[in-house]
Amino acid sequence: MQFLYADGTYAHLMDLESYEQITVPEASVGESLRWILPNENVDVLYVDEEPADLQVPSAVELSVAETDPGVRGDTASGGGDKPAKLASGVTVRVPLFVNVGDRVRVDTRSGEYVSRA
Repeated sequence: MQFLYADGTYAHLMDLESYEQITVPEASVGESLRWILPNENVDVLYVDEEPADLQVPSAVELSVAETDPGVRGDTASGGGDKPAKLASGVTVRVPLFVNVGDRVRVDTRSGEYVSRA
């Protein structure tokens, strides 16, 4: 299915074959929604024929939407990190050399930065 949008109460999804739209309570899929952008394809997990959760990969690549600018001399081996807000809205800690617009790979299980993409 394709994730369309979340309105604060429900996540709205569309079956790509029949174009049927379904809603899933955001409370049950909120953790998964942190890693999904609108219009991305997702696998929906069903329990007793009712949509219960969204399956996300163990790592995703997202662009950095907001972070403090990198400073000359900030390198991968320099140590230290800073918060960065990603395109999906989630905030993760990234190395000092990561800038706005960079694509980063993040582990969805722990929420930790893995590498630049």
